[in-house]
Amino acid sequence: MKNQVQSNVIVNLIRTVTMTLLSFVTFPYVCRVLGDSALGLYSWAAAFVYYFVVLAKVAIPNIAVRECIKVRNNPDELSTKVQEFFIIQAIATLVSFGLMAILVFTIPALRETKTLVFILSINFLTNVLTFEWLYQAFEKHTYLAIRSVIIASVIDIIIFATIRRPENVILYSFLVVSTGLLTMVSNLIYLPKLVRIKKCRPYNFKQYIPVLATLLVIAFVGSLYDKTDTFILGLIDPSKTSVGSYTVGVKSIEIVLGIVMSLSAVFVPRAVYYQQKEDEKQFNNLNMYSGNITLLIVLPAIALSITLAMPITKVISGLSGYADAGTILMVLSSMMATFSICNIVYTQILIPQKKERFYLYVILVSVVLNVALSVLFGVVVFKDHPAIGVAVGTAVTDLLMLACLIGLTWKNSKQIIFNTNNIKLLVLAIAIALINIFIRQPIEAAFLKTMNEETAYIIEIVVVFLIDAIIYVAGLILSREKFVRSLKLKR
Repeated sequence: MKNQVQSNVIVNLIRTVTMTLLSFVTFPYVCRVLGDSALGLYSWAAAFVYYFVVLAKVAIPNIAVRECIKVRNNPDELSTKVQEFFIIQAIATLVSFGLMAILVFTIPALRETKTLVFILSINFLTNVLTFEWLYQAFEKHTYLAIRSVIIASVIDIIIFATIRRPENVILYSFLVVSTGLLTMVSNLIYLPKLVRIKKCRPYNFKQYIPVLATLLVIAFVGSLYDKTDTFILGLIDPSKTSVGSYTVGVKSIEIVLGIVMSLSAVFVPRAVYYQQKEDEKQFNNLNMYSGNITLLIVLPAIALSITLAMPITKVISGLSGYADAGTILMVLSSMMATFSICNIVYTQILIPQKKERFYLYVILVSVVLNVALSVLFGVVVFKDHPAIGVAVGTAVTDLLMLACLIGLTWKNSKQIIFNTNNIKLLVLAIAIALINIFIRQPIEAAFLKTMNEETAYIIEIVVVFLIDAIIYVAGLILSREKFVRSLKLKR
């Protein structure tokens, strides 16, 4: 069982790292071609659509994985559950899309961007028909990895071939959602190998109403929490240039979070299984293992983001525009840890234990606090740099949210953070940060003397990264870090 979890973790890491590299190749190009205003407009419209896409999901992915795991060895029961979840989500999608369309045609600021909004709304269709939750329940991680890499590569090639100027923002939006369309087609072709879509017994929708009601509120409030910063910033700055800077600053964080969040696809089904078997020891061990891997990734990433924030954001965005992006990255870097651990507590502890309401209470308070702090810091404290103010408000809120969740789940969550293995990781991350502080400036100055500015920044990042990687890996081996040691034992 443990070997299978490790294999799934490695497959997901390979998948996500590959996707990350592809994203890191295309996003800097898009930043330069579209510019901060067009990219800000796209990000603002995407944030608006995201609210309603989450509402359309009705939190189905969270409960569907749990329910399908229970019956995946019973074809008739599995078929019934898949159809029930599909019908619920299809109805919710129609309602959510209708609500969004009403707002688009009644609010002037949205009506001006209706073409962009409705292109991004293709995500409504793909979310209904991808059945991604079913593939996660069957732990088809190799298939998911191969499919994702192939589709992302094709779309990236098309982006490079067709996106040339800011006016191409509409085409860029269509290409982004095309990833979901191709994913949908691939999953539908493979779907019959997992389940028979045939009515075997009467549907029972009532059994899902209580938990779906709670999870729906959580999902929608969670989407408000995730995208409130971008949406508020767009209202503060009508030009949307601050949104563009914020998007660049957040990009590196989103990449790391994407890697970490992908691991949930491995750990959530196992957490549900152990909770169902009432095996508390394995349940806690699994979550501690998940926490260790998460911090193994995010702690050095935080150290790099803080010390290399300026060159990273300049390489991503180019040397003009996107003011304050580097500072935003430094401010928000702590979210790599706080957001990731919050996700572990929610998806791997509260959901398997059917205690979702605790997360609901915490995130409701967090949304209100995030709005208040974002307005306070963005409009009052940092009125000349609203993006930095919103970043400060978001980072503070995320830290307080983590403290609340750890307090509510202390019995099961304390080992996720507080263990000797994580102390080793923290010490190594601090060492990397201190080394970078001393070596970064001399390295940067040396390269700037011999080459153009952008090339110098790229080489600086590569050199510092390689030095940090050698130090970090050596430290992991010498300190006998748990995950690295387990890989050696497996060989």
